[in-house]
Parts: sequence; structure tokens; C-alpha cells
Amino acid sequence: MTLTFKGKTIHLKGKPLEVGQKAPDFNLTQADLSEISLADLGPVAKVLNIVPSLDTNVCSTSAKKFNDKLKGKEVLLVNISMDLPFAQDRFCKASGIENGKTLSAFRSSFGEDYGVLMQDGPLANLLSRVVVLLDKNNKVLYIEKVPEITHEPNYDAALKALGL
Repeated sequence: MTLTFKGKTIHLKGKPLEVGQKAPDFNLTQADLSEISLADLGPVAKVLNIVPSLDTNVCSTSAKKFNDKLKGKEVLLVNISMDLPFAQDRFCKASGIENGKTLSAFRSSFGEDYGVLMQDGPLANLLSRVVVLLDKNNKVLYIEKVPEITHEPNYDAALKALGL
């Protein structure tokens, strides 16, 4: 699949996920530098908010909006980027993001395993903007690959797919 960044074509590396498949397991890095897997997150519905970098306006906005919209819901928000865990931790504390997990793919094959790694353009080797919803058994319920990297995801469509 191709996306755009400010109108210029970007190609993704890896095999894209499909609705209905079981999500591949992963090992991502937490703020304390320990590893966590998808299985470790437990049997709960999950919103994987995959972004290039939380240090950009659109990415930080999506993390904040999903955090607010999922407060009090029995859904785990998982923000995933290539940012270093230290930067992610600072961002979450400064932004008041207390719900869910923020995990780094900086030393993981996650981007290719999920088909979301940008292989060219100015953001090459960062993750593209994708929202993946998983049920409590990690079956893929919904995928939104935001076609223009500088745009926000469709929050309402994602929440509707979760029945919220």
C-alpha cells in the first residue's frame, strides 16, 4: 500500500494486517526499558494507535484524543511509535496521558510484522499512522491506515467499530 506525506508518495514495508486475522505477537519496549509482548497485555480489547512520532502535533493529538475518549472504558489504549522510551515517558507525563500503555518499537520488527514501516521518504524507518482495533483474543476487528500521514485518524469510526 502507498500513503502520502505532504502529497508525496510513501511506500510501506512488510505484510499488511487484515481484518479477521489474529494479530502477530510483538515485543516492544516500555519506559523502564523492559520488553512487553502483545500476550502480556492480557485478554482485553485494544486500540493500537500507531504513529510516526509522539513529538509531532498530529501524533500527540491522536494520543491525547484516544486517551480522553477511552477513559473509563474497558479498552486498553496502546500508543506505539519509534520514539525512545524516555521521550515517550516524558510526553505522557507532560500531556497527562495516564490510560493504557505507550510503547517503543525502536528495537523491534513490529513495523514490518504489522506492515506499517515507512520504507522511503523523509520519515523512512518510522511507523506510519495506523489505528488497529483488537478484540480480547487479539483478533483484528478494524484497521485504518490514514492515507495522508499529516492527517488525524477517524476517531468516531474506530470507536464505532468497538461498539462505543
